[in-house]
Amino acid sequence: MTSDTTELRAAARHFGRRGFLTGTGAAAALAFAVGIPAAGAAQAAELDERRVADDPFTLGVASGDPHPTSVLLWTRLAPRPYEPGGGLPAARVPVHWEVAHDERFRRVVRRGRTTAHPEFDHTVHVEVGHLQPGRVYHYRFRTGTWTSPAGRTRTAPHPGSRPAALRVAAVSCQAYHDGYFTAYRHLADEPDLAAVVHLGDYLYEYAVNATGGARAYTDRRLPAHFNRETVTLEDYRLRYALYKTDPDLRAAHAAHPFVVTWDDHETENNYAGGTPENDVPPEEFLLRRAAAYRAYWENQPLRPPQRPTGPDMRVYRRLRFGRLAQFDVLDTRQYRSDQAYGDGWRVPGPDSEDPSRTMLGAEQERWLVDGWRASDALWNVVPQQVVLARRRNVPGPDFKVSMDAWDGYPAARARFLDGARSAGVENLVVLTGDVHVGYALDLKADFDDPASRTVGTELVATSVSSGKDGADRPANWTDLTSANPHMKYYNGRRGYLRVTFDERQARADYRTVAAVTTPGAPVATAASFVTEAGAPGLRPA
Repeated sequence: MTSDTTELRAAARHFGRRGFLTGTGAAAALAFAVGIPAAGAAQAAELDERRVADDPFTLGVASGDPHPTSVLLWTRLAPRPYEPGGGLPAARVPVHWEVAHDERFRRVVRRGRTTAHPEFDHTVHVEVGHLQPGRVYHYRFRTGTWTSPAGRTRTAPHPGSRPAALRVAAVSCQAYHDGYFTAYRHLADEPDLAAVVHLGDYLYEYAVNATGGARAYTDRRLPAHFNRETVTLEDYRLRYALYKTDPDLRAAHAAHPFVVTWDDHETENNYAGGTPENDVPPEEFLLRRAAAYRAYWENQPLRPPQRPTGPDMRVYRRLRFGRLAQFDVLDTRQYRSDQAYGDGWRVPGPDSEDPSRTMLGAEQERWLVDGWRASDALWNVVPQQVVLARRRNVPGPDFKVSMDAWDGYPAARARFLDGARSAGVENLVVLTGDVHVGYALDLKADFDDPASRTVGTELVATSVSSGKDGADRPANWTDLTSANPHMKYYNGRRGYLRVTFDERQARADYRTVAAVTTPGAPVATAASFVTEAGAPGLRPA
């Protein structure tokens, strides 16, 4: 048992769950247990930036959550990323930034200075405003004699405009130990992407070297702290550093703005709200969740409203791309009821079908439906984590369903679909991750009746690397496709999803790579589907 874990448990016993969930209890517990000072408490001295002797931009740059007149820029200073603190002293470091129209930075439009604080692990979040809608910009950072790689980002269209088209990519599930991030290299080369939507499992909390993974670790000589499961704030920070040293991931972040949301592995496998996967006290798990959420915010291009308070972080939010598309980004982990029947694939019953069970929580449900009612967008797009459509594992009466997906929360799914109908949403597209395969699914008014009205479309992005190489037709392909007639496509290769929205249709291209256990595999479009505006239902393109 590590000393950090011992302190976590001591803090949990001292404060208790009720005290921890209060603002003062949370701040005190965090300061005691995971070394996070309260906001504004930093008293660290400022480091002369000329004393940064080694390249601090080893983890690259990123941008995110594009608005019509602003973007969020991110970087982290870490000369030695596999060390706690990234190889920098516990001091504030000045960081300069600039944004330009051109990639050579001859036409700089905005510049400024910010500070990398040690209590945020020397990460930097800069909101740059007063930009022009629907425009590509280039950005970079500098400290001392060091200049970061340049990134490219894009603002959202003007709120009142109706762009001719909008193209995004969707990704999920990138287990470092399962393979190379080849999909990201190809994604970096995709032209005209307004955003990359990350649907969760940006990292995995498992011990890295103990997994027997596909990557050759001998050339990296990872330190011993990667051999343990991620639990403490330091563990989570180091795991993000490991993932962000991947050159393909850095290339994708530098090429396009990201819109991120989490699933479970950023914290712990299949946790549900305040309930952990394993039998640890809930208050101890909330301390772990606070550390995970803090590290997530530090290492993602997220705006200040997403900054966590203790074990709470509002990651659900709304982005608009003119009047063409509205994106309602959901959080299906932080507020959900515990999985019924002990989780896994189970026969549904009274426990899973209890109408009081929730996937989103009451507040997020109201926020979603209110947003739909106020929307004037042609396409209403919902990035979220786990499969929404019904998914039976075998045909016939002896089926099971996943208790971790919306099948384990059918009353919540009914409220979701009824809310879209009552709000008058005609063109609903749900983007999903989690399952390490690509699906194309019609959302039905009645899943028991294949002839019932189609009310929307669900596009499931396969994993970047999780599950290793996969197969075009996994072993359960026949059972799953025959048991679910609304499933129009199923492929088990790694890759990403590309979706193009226009006035007439939404087109989904399933981009797959043949292998991730060896680097450099080419990418191909395995299948393409369209759904027409005003006439939901998938058909091959």
